[in-house]
Amino acid sequence: MTISHSTPDNLPVADEILTNEALAFVEALHQEFADRRNELLDQREVQRRKAVEQGALDFLPETRSVRESDWTVAPAPEALRDRRVEMTGPASPPNMAINALNSGAKVWLADLEDAASPSWHNQIESVANLRDAARGSLRYTSAKGKEYALREDGPRAVVVVRPRGWHLPENNITVDGRTGIGALTDFGLHFFHTAQQLLDNGEGPYYYLPKMESYLEARLWDDVFTFAEKYLGIDHGTIRATVLIETIPAAFQMDEILYELRDHASGLNAGRWDYLFSIIKYFRDAGEKFILADRSSVTMTSPLMRAYTDLLVQTCHKRNAFAMGGMAAFIPSRKDEEVNRAAFDKVRSDKTREAGDGFDGSWVAHPDLVPVCREVFDDVLGDRPNQVDRQRPDVEVTADQLLDVPSAGNARTEAEMNDNLYVAIKYIAVWLSGNGAVAIHNLMEDAATAEISRSQVWQQIKNSVVYSDTGNTATRELVSEALDRQLEVLRGEIDAENFEKWFVPAGRLIADMVLREDYPDFLTLPAYQLMEGSE
Repeated sequence: MTISHSTPDNLPVADEILTNEALAFVEALHQEFADRRNELLDQREVQRRKAVEQGALDFLPETRSVRESDWTVAPAPEALRDRRVEMTGPASPPNMAINALNSGAKVWLADLEDAASPSWHNQIESVANLRDAARGSLRYTSAKGKEYALREDGPRAVVVVRPRGWHLPENNITVDGRTGIGALTDFGLHFFHTAQQLLDNGEGPYYYLPKMESYLEARLWDDVFTFAEKYLGIDHGTIRATVLIETIPAAFQMDEILYELRDHASGLNAGRWDYLFSIIKYFRDAGEKFILADRSSVTMTSPLMRAYTDLLVQTCHKRNAFAMGGMAAFIPSRKDEEVNRAAFDKVRSDKTREAGDGFDGSWVAHPDLVPVCREVFDDVLGDRPNQVDRQRPDVEVTADQLLDVPSAGNARTEAEMNDNLYVAIKYIAVWLSGNGAVAIHNLMEDAATAEISRSQVWQQIKNSVVYSDTGNTATRELVSEALDRQLEVLRGEIDAENFEKWFVPAGRLIADMVLREDYPDFLTLPAYQLMEGSE
């Protein structure tokens, strides 16, 4: 074998996951697909520069026949026909996995990506938890003696796993002397250990695919799936994948992405926060017309976002695929009734819009919100498992509408700049300590919201934005002073030991991200190098 790996400390189950057989499969995936993955990542910047030069994106002329021809994806397996409410969250620690499986949601998005802190311990424990969940043996007893077990009094959520995006490495795996690929490691270990058990259970190996920027990246995933099915001797088309349309170039290639995955496709998802982050990232040096308003003011009813979600629903249903709604970031509080009521109202409104627009289901980030989402979709769907038959012939979306950033508003405030810095620092600090889903100001923040927070500040400095609430201009000096203030605020909220261990390095990282001249494509890449246990 040419694959080498490290073993997480204090995780006895790691030896059951990192077996010679499983590692041989991960090795085979890398040897077969690593070079193509690297070439496609290089192409991302090439395509971005072309778009910036033109000041626009458009639907691809070379794939017009795919968009205009008549085809559909493979029929959905029975276990995935009803997805009206999906619970999202990390698969580690085990009590969170158990709570998600028991939540009453139809589907659990078991997240090894944006809501996960990718320490080697967390990634391997996640796979172990998912394996045990498939076996029905997942249990956990907390340090305080509280016991968690899988429910027997009703159905558990169907698991759909989100591996890391193509861009993320896995420093604890080396193949042929090269650093491992997070996506192939996550998929390979999960698929190897659970695929047959899931099939025996009447379900299957199902995945959410994040961060793709082109149909060629979807083609790569499809080839990975075909290779994996053949390797384990299971039927072609057994794997099913839902693709997150969370980058601006992918919004122009929805048909093509489904087409490439058509034997394995299940649907598309509107990944709203990463989508906004992607708009900033992609057009960061394309002028003032791409300066995004404060993220808190960009609603899903703005023309920019309506174009994106309407096109997604229309595309999916035309191809017999599911259209999945995105995350409402509001979370309830069991201690504050006013906060709780506001969260329920905002989530209900968000899900009502999605169900009315034709989505087949949507995401929530907290078990208490599962009944809210289910009630809204029950009202629209009734006994039907989905509304794929709603074709949306009324929708006509142009390239200009997808790129109409000014339609999202022009509120750009110094108050939100300060809040963005606070969120980005606090999220990364907690992420470095091992937790990838963080409640901040009654909102569930993950890597996507941290990315848009730091990107907005960089973009404002780049374009010398004048803040509407203070009249001050965004400069490196102004933002540097704001960074110092937010760190002091956080110092007052955190004990001294944890502040020095996690928040000081997080503050330095965010300062570098927002103050440097060039724009770093991903916050999580340099953050990963700071993480204990990533190397």
